[in-house]
Amino acid sequence: MNELVIALGWAGLYGAMALAAIGSIIGCAIAGQAAIGAMVDTDSGYGRYIGISVMPSSQVIYGIVIMFTLQREVTVVAAPALFGIGLLAGLALLFSAVRQGQACASAIHASKTKPEIFGLSLAPAAIVEGFAVFAFVFALVLAGSIPS
Repeated sequence: MNELVIALGWAGLYGAMALAAIGSIIGCAIAGQAAIGAMVDTDSGYGRYIGISVMPSSQVIYGIVIMFTLQREVTVVAAPALFGIGLLAGLALLFSAVRQGQACASAIHASKTKPEIFGLSLAPAAIVEGFAVFAFVFALVLAGSIPS
């Protein structure tokens, strides 16, 4: 039984980064596909489309920092907290990256037709980023209370 608890602790330790990376991959792919489509339909402004398409990559950075913050000896006492924080923060980052990719794709589609709304069209993606930051900060705060 203790081996299972320890294994779950290790999964949580790495899970925040791995799940965030999966979300960033999917989110960047969604936004990147929209950027490619916009570049086919327009004659300029390619850089801004590519710039928007990388916005979901920030979640993997948050996941890496959480992973390093959680890094400690994995004991039976610490493992449940490592698992819970790592898994739940990782899932929050995964979903926020995917949804941010979708918001970025919408911004790209809208701004190719109406370039004057480019900045405003990024507001939904920025709001989603804010929720990722909440999950990130709370994971860091909770990590400080895990027994060493």
